[in-house]
Amino acid sequence: MTIGQTRDAEQQVLLRIERVRRRGPRLIESHITLPHGAGGKASRALVEHVFLDAFGNRVLAELGDAAAVTVDGARLAITTDSFVVSPLFFPGGDIGELAVNGTVNDLAVSGARPLYLSVGLILEEGFPIADVRRIAASMASAAAQAGVQIVTGDTKVVQRGKADGCYINTTGVGWLDRPHRMVASAVRPGDVVLVSGPIGDHGITILLARGELDIDADLASDTAPLHAATAALLDAAPGVRVMRDATRGGVATVLNEIAEAAQVAVVVDEAAVPVRPAVTGACELLGIDPLYVACEGRFVAIVDPTDVEAGLAALRAAPFGEGATVIGEVRADPPALVLARTAFGGTRIVDTLVGDPLPRIC
Repeated sequence: MTIGQTRDAEQQVLLRIERVRRRGPRLIESHITLPHGAGGKASRALVEHVFLDAFGNRVLAELGDAAAVTVDGARLAITTDSFVVSPLFFPGGDIGELAVNGTVNDLAVSGARPLYLSVGLILEEGFPIADVRRIAASMASAAAQAGVQIVTGDTKVVQRGKADGCYINTTGVGWLDRPHRMVASAVRPGDVVLVSGPIGDHGITILLARGELDIDADLASDTAPLHAATAALLDAAPGVRVMRDATRGGVATVLNEIAEAAQVAVVVDEAAVPVRPAVTGACELLGIDPLYVACEGRFVAIVDPTDVEAGLAALRAAPFGEGATVIGEVRADPPALVLARTAFGGTRIVDTLVGDPLPRIC
């Protein structure tokens, strides 16, 4: 790339950042609030008006689940995530397993083969060593299941009462060994929306595990590594436009981000969205839409219609993909909106929430 081409590319990045800031939510708060970390409109405003302003560059401006970089001809994906889930141990998993799977999945939905992880732990004074061992063992088991190695890390200890026991940060590196590059802006009218399995298990499990509600449900977190399922889908369906894991903000937030990036409409058939009865019941009692509830072992894929049947078959045969199904389609209008067809024959707008109805779920 010549100097002139480099300057043109950087100028395009700056223009894109400015366009994103103009159309996105405004940052009006003077202090950080819980919604700023919940993955909704408040999070987006913070990212776009503070971090894009400070760090804006071509790679960061993509705002994907992982950054795609090239080092000496090798295409790599890099991602990082922090985990502050409460409680630390819950049905189906714990903060250690969640940290590994969450980072592995960010790499996997970016089309990368997960390879290495770093781990940073912030521990509170007085936290039991037995629990540290339990978390470390859980992380080791999850890493082995995902086929990745934990190769470096750091530990810090803060005063009693300053860290809610344990916080974990993980950074992942993966190899982008496929020539196909997925971006949300590639989605086009006629494409089909898939989800890899029942949604909302993780968020509702965490909420019930806190013991603040008198609701009894046989439910466990869906936390799981998705690298095998995403690889199977990509092998069978070269027309995958984009994949995203539905964590904070759930399926609804993911679909809104895609609709905005591609300037298309995404129409979801509510009756087709797989939700377990226990999740449906809890959501009805709490007044929460399952589409907004976080998952930790589910992803959304937008696929060319000619590849849907092959993609579904491959997903259903892969680990953690047996519940894969079609939940909607992409249309041209109205642009940048997500709509849901209701059981009563009507249509409603599924907007991005400002925050998350269930904080501290990952």
